[in-house]
Amino acid sequence: MTRIPRAAALLLLTMPLGAAAPAELPKPELRCGWIVNPTPANWWLTDRDGQWVIGTQGGDQAEGMDLIPDLTERNWKATNGSYGYGCGCMRVDVDRAAGHITRIYSVRQKPLAACRADKTLPRPED
Repeated sequence: MTRIPRAAALLLLTMPLGAAAPAELPKPELRCGWIVNPTPANWWLTDRDGQWVIGTQGGDQAEGMDLIPDLTERNWKATNGSYGYGCGCMRVDVDRAAGHITRIYSVRQKPLAACRADKTLPRPED
């Protein structure tokens, strides 16, 4: 006989009859590549799988934008005043169909050389 963990058994006992089991929450993904902020409030991440929109000026912004540190302090390529791009890794939820990052859990900046050395990443426009 298969044993059901106590927490799962309690959950099943408290669910109304005929109710569906809770949907599985998306697992955060680690995505690494170019973090681009070319103009105010426009952000995206370009990784080996393509471009992921983080936020657009006047449009949607991913939850957790406040977790993005000041990337301009070091390892940042300015292309438009203080706006530009850097290299880093983000733990995020994504909407694959829309190509959007919907939630940010953490951001870790990396040296620009790390992204430049990654042959799977397209170079950002300077």
